[in-house]
Amino acid sequence: MSRLKIFISAYACEPGLGSEIGVGWHWVLEMSRYFDLWVLTRESNRSSIEPWIKEHPEFGGIHFLYFDLPKWARFWKKGLRGVRTYYNLWQRFTDRIVRRTMQENNIRIFHHLTYGNALWSVSRYGSRQKFIWGPIGGLETIPEDYSCHYERKSRLLESVRRLSVRMACKSPALRRRASRADLILCKTELTRNLLPPEARSKAVLFTDVATDISVSSLDPTETHEGLCCLAVGRLDAWRGFDLAIEAVAEAIKTYPDIRLGIMGKGVDSERLEALAKRLGISDNIVFLGAVPQDHYRRLMAEADIILNPALKEGAVTVSFDAMTLGKPLVALDTTGYTHYFKPEFSIVIPRRDRLSVIADFSKAILALADEGLRHRMGERAKEEARHVSWECHGREIRDIINNAFN
Repeated sequence: MSRLKIFISAYACEPGLGSEIGVGWHWVLEMSRYFDLWVLTRESNRSSIEPWIKEHPEFGGIHFLYFDLPKWARFWKKGLRGVRTYYNLWQRFTDRIVRRTMQENNIRIFHHLTYGNALWSVSRYGSRQKFIWGPIGGLETIPEDYSCHYERKSRLLESVRRLSVRMACKSPALRRRASRADLILCKTELTRNLLPPEARSKAVLFTDVATDISVSSLDPTETHEGLCCLAVGRLDAWRGFDLAIEAVAEAIKTYPDIRLGIMGKGVDSERLEALAKRLGISDNIVFLGAVPQDHYRRLMAEADIILNPALKEGAVTVSFDAMTLGKPLVALDTTGYTHYFKPEFSIVIPRRDRLSVIADFSKAILALADEGLRHRMGERAKEEARHVSWECHGREIRDIINNAFN
């Protein structure tokens, strides 16, 4: 069987990083084992992609294309500030590159890979070809039971997001993208259920992350007393770090020797620090800020359990790293990646009312204070990690695309 040619739009795609950027990179590498790829990404990623490809010539067959808006048109963008506006402009300005490349190379299939937000733009030309969309998310919202505890700006943001999603689910733009897609990969059941009814038959639940087995060789360099919990992610209100802090405050009443490290930075940091102080547990909560990748992996290896209290799909890479490193995970059920986490090595908590979730997190932390239980769950997590590696995920990607287009 001849290899399919696929054009991939991968705005976020760079080696050696986590989150969405790392997801884009891993997907491209795995897909290149089975398909002929033309990959469009940002010009700013060239300086890290090309040296990596030179060191790994087995991936030299990937055709990378690069584009960024001129400096005068992007002076206002800095980090994540303005990313949505810039991203949508990037999609518009790259449409001619998509058209020219697909036509010149007789490419029939267009895959919009990153960013996987159902509310954001895709290539107009690409979406009119054989079209793979996703994995997508972005239709999940935070209930007011949770957001009423946020600061004013974050409360307003969640209110606007709830309204935007309600409007978007009825919008012609979303319906057009969904109707044109030949295959829709959905990060969560929530997203799939909010697609137009006529598109759901083309939509499948498909997480965007897998385990990176290379991190499994790390060993803790320090020992510690008590129970060390770690939560990782950008400090945005929806990531639920306040739930973890309140759960630790409750658990400390029974088991005082608990510490929670929170790794990341963001707009919610002041509220979280004030919450820890108000609960009288500032000495038990350590705000680690943003750290380099090697420091992140060392802290992950030294933790006893990993907490992921995100109220929608978030910190997914962290959760899969926990599996690889043999760390029990306590997470909220987002109806997406969490279906990989079985009771033998994790505790997945249903997203109910806020007080119930805090109580469930607290009970889970106390249960995992049992060192023997943590060890058994950790060993089972390592075993399972081998079955959900990027190599295995690549074969799943291969099969679902071949079934759709061959």
